[in-house]
Amino acid sequence: MIAIGSDHGGFDLKAAVIRHLQDRGLEVEDCGTYSKASCDYPEFAKSVAHAVAEGRAKKGIVICTTGIGVSITANKVHGIRCALCSDVTSARLTRLHNDANVLAMGAGLIGENVAMDIVDTFLGTEFSGEERHVRRIRAIEE
Repeated sequence: MIAIGSDHGGFDLKAAVIRHLQDRGLEVEDCGTYSKASCDYPEFAKSVAHAVAEGRAKKGIVICTTGIGVSITANKVHGIRCALCSDVTSARLTRLHNDANVLAMGAGLIGENVAMDIVDTFLGTEFSGEERHVRRIRAIEE
C-alpha cells in the first residue's frame, strides 16, 4: 500500500497521483486533506510518515506547493527518509542510494506529467543494498 497526503496546495496533484496509482493496480491510503480549503501541511505529512514508519504502508508520498514543508515534517518521524524530488534522476538515486521511503513533491513547481514519471521511478526503483549505502543509512539513523 502507498500512503499519500497533501495540503490544499497539493490537493489537485494528489488526486491525480491517486488515480495514477489506482490505474496501476496499487492500493492507496489517502491521508488527506480532502478539499482545497486552507489547512496546515504538518497534519497530513505526519499521517503519511506514521503510516510508513508503522508498516501500514510500504511507501509514502507527500505533496504541498513546494514540497519543502512536507519533507521537513515527514523527516521528523523516526524511521522516515523523505526525499524532495522534482526530477526523475533524483527519484531514482534517492531510492538506489538512500533507500528513501517517502517521496515529497512540490505541486507548484512540477507539472502532472513530470510528477507521474517521478512517482513511477520512485516506486519502481529498488534500493541498491551496496555496503557503502547501507553504512551511510545506518549513520543517518544513529
